[in-house]
Amino acid sequence: MGTSALGTSRRKAVVIMAAGLGTRMKSQLIKVLHPVAGRPMIHYSVRLGLQLGAERVVVVLGHQRERVEAYLRGAFAGEPLFFAEQPEPLGTAHAVSCAVPHLAGFEGDVYILSGDVPNLRAEALAPLADLPGALRLIGMAPRDPAQYGRLVREGDALARIVEFKDCTPAQRAIGEVNAGIYAVNSAFLFDTLGRLGRNNAQGEYYLTDLVQHAHQAGLGASAHVLVGDAAADLLGVNDRVELAEAEQRMQAHLRRIHMRAGVSFIDPARSYLHDGVEIGADTVLEPDVALLGATRVGANCVLEQGVRLVDTTVADDVIVHAYTLSEKAQIGAAAHIGPFARLREGTILGAKVRVGNFVETKKTTMGEGAKANHLSYLGDATIGAKANIGAGTITCNYDGVNKFQTHVGAGAFIGSDTQLVAPVRVGDGAYVGAGTTLTADVPDGALAMTRAPRRTIEGWVERKRQAREAAQKSKTE
Repeated sequence: MGTSALGTSRRKAVVIMAAGLGTRMKSQLIKVLHPVAGRPMIHYSVRLGLQLGAERVVVVLGHQRERVEAYLRGAFAGEPLFFAEQPEPLGTAHAVSCAVPHLAGFEGDVYILSGDVPNLRAEALAPLADLPGALRLIGMAPRDPAQYGRLVREGDALARIVEFKDCTPAQRAIGEVNAGIYAVNSAFLFDTLGRLGRNNAQGEYYLTDLVQHAHQAGLGASAHVLVGDAAADLLGVNDRVELAEAEQRMQAHLRRIHMRAGVSFIDPARSYLHDGVEIGADTVLEPDVALLGATRVGANCVLEQGVRLVDTTVADDVIVHAYTLSEKAQIGAAAHIGPFARLREGTILGAKVRVGNFVETKKTTMGEGAKANHLSYLGDATIGAKANIGAGTITCNYDGVNKFQTHVGAGAFIGSDTQLVAPVRVGDGAYVGAGTTLTADVPDGALAMTRAPRRTIEGWVERKRQAREAAQKSKTE
């Protein structure tokens, strides 16, 4: 096998522990499915395993197994992904034991990760490739070691890990703790798992006991300890507070990636991104912009304050004005959108289109240079190139049962306060007068309008006033 992302040619498999109930989340949703930057936490662990070049990634599940497995099979279709079940929560070593049948015949390094550490990235694991011993792990030295297991050394050698509940006061004073990230020689792992006991405060099979076995057998165990911000990325998520902290770290990481690629954030902390969003160079994000889902934004765009794009594709040189919402839409090059526009699913806007304030579109295609500058609803419609949609125009596309199509030809002009009762077609270059309710097709180049006959009743206001005063007087007599 060729050299992997960690700089070693050793074969790799990955086991991800994700069977915990996550009771501290106080949620009906299993912990590892809670999202960070738009993806369930477990997504990041599985993606990392594949980035390491693993031949097999085995996910150990328990509660809500079917739900987690269904998500991962969809998100990582075609990848060497396997699923094991831990029927009882008997500890971390027991969880890994449940994965062993899926590792039959494997020889190499087994990386053991957790499904609730979304900010862990491949570069943090790189030191594992060069550490000595049958077991290598990543540790950390956080400001508050809290209830993490302590790394106990004998000289320079890592001798054992003592879980917090089993620590003496002196051991609790140790600042180096276990992050739960391991690379273990497969032969040692398979041979030793079955010999671990659970004579400890929690009555569980501890994976950390492997360290002492490796040390006592002369096979060696070693640790690379991270500090500061690097250590913070190793922290797992156990409750909603830690979930919010993980989200903040992920957002900061994503923003740094985009800024270093040439994107400007006016106030970075007030922008929100989903993992996987793409943004072109020289694009500017004003405060409170949210780019979600599979959104892709081109180069040299401006997204003004409060813009929210969901699963939206934006071409180059686009200006999206303040407080515009777009969902599952496509916006062509040099278009101007908003402010306060709403682009709904199925909207396709060509180059140089103008969609202005308080305009809503749904399953509507607008050709190059078409304009709907204000106060309109365009649903289930095709608007031709350079057509002009006047203020207050409505496509009446729904009769309470079925949806119908409206077609406005290239260069057509739709006057203000027009109702286009679908199905209806306005030809190329045609005009529809203001205030028209259109129920029949308009030929190319024709003018269509409806005008109710005007009546002017002289003196009507004064007579109305006198009648009202007379009626009030009669009531008081």
